[in-house]
Amino acid sequence: MNPIELSPLMIYNLFRLTRPNQWIKNLFVFFPIFFGEKIFDIQLMFNTLVAFFAFSFAASSIYCLNDIIDVDDDRRHSVKCNRPLASGKVSIPSAYAIMLLLLALSIATLFLIDSQPLRLSTIMVIVIYWFMQIGYCTYLKRYAIIDVCTISIGFILRIQAGGAATGIDVSQWLIMMTFLLTLFLGIAKRRDDVLRLERTGVQARNNTRRYNLTFVNEALTITGSVMLVCYIMYTVDDDVVAQFNSPYIYLTSIFVIMGLLRYMQLAIVDEDTGDPTKVLLKDRIIQSLVLGWLLSFLVLIYS
Repeated sequence: MNPIELSPLMIYNLFRLTRPNQWIKNLFVFFPIFFGEKIFDIQLMFNTLVAFFAFSFAASSIYCLNDIIDVDDDRRHSVKCNRPLASGKVSIPSAYAIMLLLLALSIATLFLIDSQPLRLSTIMVIVIYWFMQIGYCTYLKRYAIIDVCTISIGFILRIQAGGAATGIDVSQWLIMMTFLLTLFLGIAKRRDDVLRLERTGVQARNNTRRYNLTFVNEALTITGSVMLVCYIMYTVDDDVVAQFNSPYIYLTSIFVIMGLLRYMQLAIVDEDTGDPTKVLLKDRIIQSLVLGWLLSFLVLIYS
């Protein structure tokens, strides 16, 4: 890139390429410090913030690679055709340059963690995530079920990054519920792909024909039900009640139940779950339920 290319419009499109709106997914990094009752520990909170930005840079690096690989498919997509690469507003060499820059920035950011063991552990988690996502972009996303499971494992690694940066152990409950929740959301997103295929005849992904409405509807029901049971078991577990010193954790299940029902309503009735991030950012009911869940947990375990 020469200086002439770096016009305000070019910078804006390069910024769009990194999908900063998707950084909201990396808030999972904060789960260990939140459930570990350490959010008021300044040093650990600083380490978590560092891990959040490092993971966000790494994830944006993968988004660049994904758009490079999918550029031809995106050009045929009714929505994705507007992405910077698919629309021709950013060149592929520029996308590769930004991808490598973001990866380097991710690793460099982690050197702000002053503890070498914690820093190295976090770097290891992010490197594992990065290479797993390369495998996803180039190969794994071609296969139904494996694709959504790989995405869910990526969220588990976000939690592990938060735990690695702070030295807080991540419970098996948190890992299992994160996997089930993100699997549920991933399947809902595939439902949107199936609907688009039925309406337009255009596949959003190479594996879309390996899904259909009957399958995704039943998969949504199964994953949602298992996640709900898992969450309720977590809230009444003796060790969890003792850890938080509160017998009322189960009350937070109300928000989880309502949240699941609302999301299924959006998926099945409104047919609007193509992007879970956009749903979270625009649906006031989902936002209210997430906020209610967070505040109730905050009161119960920190009061």
